[in-house]
Amino acid sequence: MITSEIFYNILYAHTDKMGVVYYSKYLEFFEAGRNDILKKIGYPYSKLEEKNYALPVIEVSCKYHNYARYDDLIKIKTIINDIPAVRFKLEYEITCDEKKIVTGYTVHSFVNMQKIKPVKPPEDFIVCLRKFI
Repeated sequence: MITSEIFYNILYAHTDKMGVVYYSKYLEFFEAGRNDILKKIGYPYSKLEEKNYALPVIEVSCKYHNYARYDDLIKIKTIINDIPAVRFKLEYEITCDEKKIVTGYTVHSFVNMQKIKPVKPPEDFIVCLRKFI
């Protein structure tokens, strides 16, 4: 298992009329966590693109347990449990002051950017993950 944690202050622009984070913004926070974990394993998304790979989201789940407000400091935890084949699943947990706000996951497919067809991940990406899993 690989994990990363980042902290983020909620902006006023992330909130709705009720003063809580708008529900779809959590998917952006998932993306921030995903980008962070890829950097931490030494394989940022830009490296995938340089090799002609994309990781489009093919499935998403987001369960709302509580809410966050403007200026809250949230913790975004991202988890990779398995070595991917063509599909790649990442799990997320967002908390604020130890209070669980959101849990969820995204599933991605490795895609050849030119052909827009699913492919296996680059071998050096798998080697990189195996150092941690």
